[in-house]
Amino acid sequence: MTKSLRKSSKPLLARSELQLRSRPRKRRDPDQLQLLLDPMATRIEPALALLKPKPPKGPEWLYEVKWDGYRLAVHVEPDRVRIIARGGHDWMDRFPAVAFESASFGTTMILDGEAVVLDEKGRLDFGALHRALGGS
Repeated sequence: MTKSLRKSSKPLLARSELQLRSRPRKRRDPDQLQLLLDPMATRIEPALALLKPKPPKGPEWLYEVKWDGYRLAVHVEPDRVRIIARGGHDWMDRFPAVAFESASFGTTMILDGEAVVLDEKGRLDFGALHRALGGS
């Protein structure tokens, strides 16, 4: 849920001489494994669409259009890219352009989205996607 800004809102750091301060850090648990960064999840479950007659309304809602394609989770790490389908299979070799473009962002991330093919008029063509991936 997002909080709406009132007209009287002011920037948090309106003056540059103000210093940022945070809460004191808690003592580290000595039994906890010490890592420089949290490890990347080995797999996330791609979000599944819920069929609704119309999109939700209000500033606290985000939604995406349900496409007719393959749901994928793109895991981008410093040394590799993995494209995981809903069944858990790595489809990196089936989507090399997606892997290349995802790596070009230059950051570690996980993207959850839908791979689709559009025809020359911009309409979805699931058959073309299926054929492009080696289906009959």
